[in-house]
Amino acid sequence: MTMQPSASASSGISQLAQCGQLGDLPELPAPDEQRLQKAATLLQQRLILRGMLVVSVSVAGLVTLAAMTQPSLAPEAKHSLLQYVTGKYLLPSNCKVIFHWSDPYPVGHTVCFTVQFYQRNGQPYPICDTDNFVVDVSEGSRKMVVITELGSPTDPNSGNIAKVKFTVRHAGQYKITIMVSNQHVAGSPFMRTFIAGPAYAQRTVVVRHCSTVVCTASVTHLLYIEPRDEYSNICSYSSEDNPTEGYTVHITQLGAYSKESNYDIDDNNFTIALDYDWHSHRVSLQLKFLYEGCYHTTIKYKGVELHNGDFDIIVLNSIDATLVHKNVASKNHNICYEAKLIGINGDRLPKQKKVLCYVSPKQLIIKELILKFIPKRLYTFRLCPSTKFSFQTEKPTKTEENLTGFFTVDDGCQPKIELISRERNVIAATFAQFLLKNMGGSETFKDKQDFFYHEVRKYHQKHYHEKLSMKVNREKLLESSMKATKNFSVSEWCRNFEITFQGEQGIDWGGLRREWFELICAQLFDAKNGLFTSFHEGQQSLVHPNPNRPSHLKLRHYEFAGKVVGKCLYESALGGSYRQLVRARFTRSFLAQVIGLRVHYKYFEQDDPDLYLSKIKYLLENDIDQIDTELFFVEEQYDSSGQLLKTVELIPNGSKIRVRNATKLQYLDALAQYRLATSIKDEIESFLKGLNELIPDNLLSIFDENELELLLCGTGQYNITDFKLHHVVNGNSAEFRRIVGWFWAAIGNFTQEEMARLLQFTTGCSQLPPGGFKELTPRFQITAAPTFGNLPTAHTWYEKKSLLLAISEGTEGFGMV
Repeated sequence: MTMQPSASASSGISQLAQCGQLGDLPELPAPDEQRLQKAATLLQQRLILRGMLVVSVSVAGLVTLAAMTQPSLAPEAKHSLLQYVTGKYLLPSNCKVIFHWSDPYPVGHTVCFTVQFYQRNGQPYPICDTDNFVVDVSEGSRKMVVITELGSPTDPNSGNIAKVKFTVRHAGQYKITIMVSNQHVAGSPFMRTFIAGPAYAQRTVVVRHCSTVVCTASVTHLLYIEPRDEYSNICSYSSEDNPTEGYTVHITQLGAYSKESNYDIDDNNFTIALDYDWHSHRVSLQLKFLYEGCYHTTIKYKGVELHNGDFDIIVLNSIDATLVHKNVASKNHNICYEAKLIGINGDRLPKQKKVLCYVSPKQLIIKELILKFIPKRLYTFRLCPSTKFSFQTEKPTKTEENLTGFFTVDDGCQPKIELISRERNVIAATFAQFLLKNMGGSETFKDKQDFFYHEVRKYHQKHYHEKLSMKVNREKLLESSMKATKNFSVSEWCRNFEITFQGEQGIDWGGLRREWFELICAQLFDAKNGLFTSFHEGQQSLVHPNPNRPSHLKLRHYEFAGKVVGKCLYESALGGSYRQLVRARFTRSFLAQVIGLRVHYKYFEQDDPDLYLSKIKYLLENDIDQIDTELFFVEEQYDSSGQLLKTVELIPNGSKIRVRNATKLQYLDALAQYRLATSIKDEIESFLKGLNELIPDNLLSIFDENELELLLCGTGQYNITDFKLHHVVNGNSAEFRRIVGWFWAAIGNFTQEEMARLLQFTTGCSQLPPGGFKELTPRFQITAAPTFGNLPTAHTWYEKKSLLLAISEGTEGFGMV
């Protein structure tokens, strides 16, 4: 049987031939079967070649496309074309993020999330340092310190996993940005919420109250407790919680009565009720006293006393309450009450002395009437937080059994006095209400600072902050500045200085004014210039008025320095770009005297550490009666060559009174009074004269010395990297290295104010030397100490909560290595 090509096959071949796609085919004379078979085979081969050509062109197209799109796929990477073709490169959009905590989550815990890295083809990608993996965790301007671990040295299967850890202390919503080679991973940025932890007694506060609370008998008095966690976040509760659970209120009527409860009590003296305000997130404490008197109150949470939960309560009858209200509201402050002086500095007088107590918004004055009509001032106490009233609780003597109204007044500067007065409650309540009014109604630093700025603006409201041109000589800055301001009135000091430096073309848009403030502070307060000095050498030393200043520096220079400091405080009260910090590192004893406190030997530990370690500490720790020392109540002064210049008696006839173990504290206080106060009395008075022209002393006295330094010098800017580069660690055990790691993790999340407090705690001042941590001498040292269960001192720290408590509450007494 013979085979012939079908009509369709012949037709198809003919059409391909006509289209020129098969080249020259041999003629197919029909019905030549052999030739037809040969032509079909040739056609099949050429079709195969044509398919290979199409595939080849397609692959080349893909390669060309990959090359063209390389910049858009990974602009920073330098991958080969083969990697793009095969998908063997890191693709951020393929990465997976796994959070290992639930949202929301309580603050205070170290949380972790992992990032799994994958290639475009879905295969794991081994992450390394060169991949530019960046994690940023922030809440507003607050940025967290994060710890990143790439892969695992022990598990080869974890090469494509990164672990990220961080600790949040401030409640809020945080943005977590995760990027690789400047590209976000899938889902980035993420939002996670951190909420406050459980209430923590030492951070929980009684809101806006004074250390002495004034109530009226038979009238309910409300106090509010703000529950805060250990990081000062305001606690929040759900409807299933009982926010008042755990609080106890212990009230003692001084010398007579005590009762404790955390629920309503109905007895013969007072009632207590606790409730929770869901809107303000505060616990309300309702107190109702039926009888007048003085009480002591302690508020605890789960057995631990609140931050400011220990205070006195004065309960007035309705008549006295009205009288106290009139005293505080009246513009006539010649308020006077009779009393009897019965003791001084713990020693009872052989005969009681009739006195008059005058209370005003600025001071409490004790006067004696000579010949019954000539007043003689005996004592003056400033109306400020350092002046403390305490109410007699000791058993009275037989001659005092029928007397009531015992109280003592102590300001830390003068001898403590003991008084008896039938009007004790009115005197103490008037003093407390004046004090609360002077502080703006709250004792927290932030509230006092806001109140201070408000009152300074109000005090100078008639003075306009208009520009005032002032030309100074940069080469003779102090002299030319004093000459330019010599005849300035208070109004002119309150104007906006527009500084011009002689011989310079600069126009003052604010920068030259700031430069002038910085340079003039250096001229005044840098120890090398002689007006102020330090007790030992070193750039970070605290400065103190110089009693042995060069002859060309006069008291008027201190008055000018006080005006400059007052000007800085006034400018800061205006806020914004006007804010000016005082570039100085003052001793605590100097700051204490600015606010009217009496200095004592404990200030040596911060201000003159060399003297403290060589003498003060030795006397405190040893029984000097057992040591052969020839120590008298005198201070010897020597010149630079060691020659004795003079001997000063610290107390009358002190050169003949030997110091004994029983009197060594008296000696040390007398030594501190002479070295830190008496020797610079004129300098401080001149400084205060200038300062108080712009800032009233009653406004400054609402702060303690540490708060005053923060008010003057601010918190500064602290670089944790600089800190880590310039410190010394003494100790190398695994446990100690872990503790040091905790320390860095803790301070990495500190606010600027907390860093300032830490620096105060360790160096005595919130300001660093000009060169930062590297100029601290000696270097900042972290040393292992064999203690347990104690608050960190300047020598020890173990955990974050203890460190925070120490720097905020334990700032008296410095011993940083």
